[in-house]
Amino acid sequence: MIFSQLHKILITPINETSSKYYFNKSVLFWLTISLLFAIFYGILGLQKAFRGEYVAQDDAREYIFWMQRFADPELLPNDLMADYFQSITPFGYTVVYKLMASLGIYPLLLSKILPIVLGLIITIYCFWLCFEIFPVPIAGFISTLLLNQSLWFKSDLVSATPKSFVYPLLLAFLYYLLRESWLIICLIVVLEGLFYPPLLLISLGILFIRLRSNYFWLVAILGLAFIVMLPYALTSSEFGPVVTASQAVKMPEFWPGGRHPFFDTNPWRFWLIGQHSGILPPLMPPLIWLGLFLPMVLRDVSRFPLVNLVKSQVNILPQIIVVSLTLFFAAHAFFLKLFFPTRYTIHSLRIVMAIAAAIALTVILDNFFRTYQQKCRVWQLALTVTLAFILVLYPNFSGRFPTTDYRQSGESALYKFLQQQSKDSLIASLSDEADNIPTFGQRSIFVSREYALPFHLGYYSPIRQRTIDLIRAQYSPNLAAAKQLIQKYGVDFWLLERTAFKLEYLTQKSWLKSFQPVFTEAVSSLEHGTTPALAKLTSHCSVLETQNFIVLKADCILTLHGYENNQDRSFSQKAVGFLD
Repeated sequence: MIFSQLHKILITPINETSSKYYFNKSVLFWLTISLLFAIFYGILGLQKAFRGEYVAQDDAREYIFWMQRFADPELLPNDLMADYFQSITPFGYTVVYKLMASLGIYPLLLSKILPIVLGLIITIYCFWLCFEIFPVPIAGFISTLLLNQSLWFKSDLVSATPKSFVYPLLLAFLYYLLRESWLIICLIVVLEGLFYPPLLLISLGILFIRLRSNYFWLVAILGLAFIVMLPYALTSSEFGPVVTASQAVKMPEFWPGGRHPFFDTNPWRFWLIGQHSGILPPLMPPLIWLGLFLPMVLRDVSRFPLVNLVKSQVNILPQIIVVSLTLFFAAHAFFLKLFFPTRYTIHSLRIVMAIAAAIALTVILDNFFRTYQQKCRVWQLALTVTLAFILVLYPNFSGRFPTTDYRQSGESALYKFLQQQSKDSLIASLSDEADNIPTFGQRSIFVSREYALPFHLGYYSPIRQRTIDLIRAQYSPNLAAAKQLIQKYGVDFWLLERTAFKLEYLTQKSWLKSFQPVFTEAVSSLEHGTTPALAKLTSHCSVLETQNFIVLKADCILTLHGYENNQDRSFSQKAVGFLD
């Protein structure tokens, strides 16, 4: 009897019209629970975001560091990296951050609180989208739970970058498409073009499949999309041209160990699980994979009678898959013209899998309830409890939830020092800490792994030359190389880690191996025990020393003479402590 009541409470189809089911108590209950879980996951992310003074999400740094200009236009003047990332940031995304900055919510803070807001929007649209396909409230809850867990197992949502807007926009598009709300769809199409242009291609592909007989709206929306994308097509980037496939395959930056690995000699890894090339997204949690069984469940009506409630709108799921895979292979064929192939699968397939898994799991649980009432089977009860346990509590026992990829730095003294320097200061460093300086120190850097994106030759060519010059200057036994770099580029400070001249320090920086032959020459020099000229200047040119770093004044380096050839014994002795 208790089991029967529980069955009715948990799995209750809604037969009301669409104008009334919004106010159904069962629907509102499960929607509320869905939102509470979204808030809970968001709070877990916020705890990591505000665990220290200097914390920023890894990918967010690329997009928000230059936006500090909204608060102070004098920051980062004539900064190659800031200008480049400003040029590739979508217009709509920029407007949101600029508007919030005008209200006193600055980019770094907004990047931390935006994910929880987007998470709530995602939850609402995922719930109603699932409900449009399968009007059973608990299925809507399961779909939102699986999708939110999947998103918080990755850093897509928490990054608060343009890709974070893919999920609310795509879910809203799909929901209003099923409801045939054409004017709202037109608005969403515009927003997709302004926030994440690759998403617009997915939406247009779905529209083309579903509206082949509705010529008016198909032509109208295609025309609107053309207008939105026209500025992107006509405006040639000041940092072009884009790297071609033939160029990329020869660049070590696109191979394992490089800054942005894409190619791989292992075809299985390349096509299936490659971070930027593979078709198989890293989907978590485990129950989301139940979506693969939905086609089989839908065919077995005699065993799973609840499938009769699945509406014809379910065909939008395979349509999404077809469009995504088509664009995936097109992106491979036109490398970087459509950006990376995974952009067309990893987001859309996550949504499809979450909804498909929710429907399949609901139907399977309904079968368990029905058969258990007819004949008590302990294994069914145990399996039902296990599934419920895994569904709700798996993230708590995974050991890596939520995955936020927030980067925290304890170098407060360094940042406060740099903030006191001239706003046009340029800091040279091969340290990973350079990735944080534009965001926390609010000053320009010479090069950095985080910002060395090899997509546009007009940008990456000078970045590559800068990196080569910096490696050579930092590890040369002749101080002339350092002086030449300072004079050529106008470097003001040189940031060195205390381990910067140890062999292990250099060999562990895999991204630098792309810069040959200077990298190999630097390694060979250290292997032979050659003391770099800069290692001898720390006591004379240091303007700041912390536990891990030493900051050298560039002007001081320029004024020194006579230390190029290891002739000063006192300098050599002081260098020993620095090297050790």
